[in-house]
Amino acid sequence: MIANWQRHVRSSPRAQDTTTALLLFAVSFPGSLYVATGSPDPAAPWWTAALLSCVSCAALLFHRDHPRSALVLTTAAAVTSAAQGRLLTVLSLGPLMVALYSFALRTEHNALRRSYALGVAALLMTTELIAGPADRPLDLKTVGPAAWVLMPTALGSAVRLRRAYLDAVRARAEHAERTREEEARRRVAEERLRIARELHDVTAQHLALANAQAGTLAHLLRGQPDQVHKILADLATTTSAALRELKATVGLLRHEDTEKAEDTEDTEGASSPTAPGLARLADLTASFRSAGLDVTVSTEGEPRQLTPAADLTAFRIVQEALTNVTKHAAAETARVRLAYSHDRLTLTVADEGGTIGSAPPTPPVPGGGFGLVGMRERAQSVGGRLRAGPRPGGGFEVRAELPLGETALTIRESALAIRSRPGAKPPSAARPSST
Repeated sequence: MIANWQRHVRSSPRAQDTTTALLLFAVSFPGSLYVATGSPDPAAPWWTAALLSCVSCAALLFHRDHPRSALVLTTAAAVTSAAQGRLLTVLSLGPLMVALYSFALRTEHNALRRSYALGVAALLMTTELIAGPADRPLDLKTVGPAAWVLMPTALGSAVRLRRAYLDAVRARAEHAERTREEEARRRVAEERLRIARELHDVTAQHLALANAQAGTLAHLLRGQPDQVHKILADLATTTSAALRELKATVGLLRHEDTEKAEDTEDTEGASSPTAPGLARLADLTASFRSAGLDVTVSTEGEPRQLTPAADLTAFRIVQEALTNVTKHAAAETARVRLAYSHDRLTLTVADEGGTIGSAPPTPPVPGGGFGLVGMRERAQSVGGRLRAGPRPGGGFEVRAELPLGETALTIRESALAIRSRPGAKPPSAARPSST
């Protein structure tokens, strides 16, 4: 029987409140009849103490839903008891202490909790000083009521802070669990996009170059057969370079170490030992010369060391821009300009020719390719920017600005921090452009 009642009390808040109210009435009513030694009996009869205790304990039945109303009723009963000359003890103030604890536990604003607690303490002390017997010790009129009022308020505030802390920790853990899979998908999507850019750059450049060299070879076979061997050697070099880069890029797809994906995300593919950079710019321009495109490279300012990601990005932008000249323009010359400043590299690739066959240039059409989008994404991945468009005097120009040194690292870290925020969306698929 007792065990069943205990289980019912633990599972039912209403049963808990009823049990608490009955127990507090059992101690608050006798406590309210206590009078300090040497003090005369209060003028009020005993049944008023029973009525006040009953009101205070009954107010606790709805302290969960209406903590402020319960506090007001218990405070009014305690003040009335003090006004009748009764001594405020820890027993008689039991219902008020429970109401203060509940109010502090369920009230969000700290200032409101403090103001109510101090107001109740001041009201009880003032009533004791005015209505209490003159021979009653001063500490019983002031220190006692203030201590029994402030102590449950402080305890309720501490428990509330503790619960808020635990809820915050639990919420962070649940959020981390929910977003872990989303973060993994985001990293996989970014890695796939990076590999797709690499594959596009490798295949588009080398195949376009091989096609141009094959066309040149067919032309030389008719008029200048003595130069055929040189073009054949260049064609073999182009195809072997394409095979090496394809092998290195496709090898990333076989990598089973998931932590490597995070490293690759930070270096944007520059961690590969075969990743090209501006140091191979001479070989790149030489391969285009063998295909009939005369490329000149000029450098302004003092060359500075680029981060691996920025070095790869600069090389791929030059590679893609020269490939577009070979595929879409009738130009025989192109200029590559590298301008170094204290914090950035300005990279320009320009040609002066029209479209093949002297046809007017046409705007990009949907589904036309991913070259310009890929270059722009590469520049943005290292904290830079890229602009591409027709030149006023004719031809086409690609202009990229890439940060150098500490500036590049700072911008890169900021971009990664923004992308790793909760709720950040994975990178969308590349939009079509004119390649």
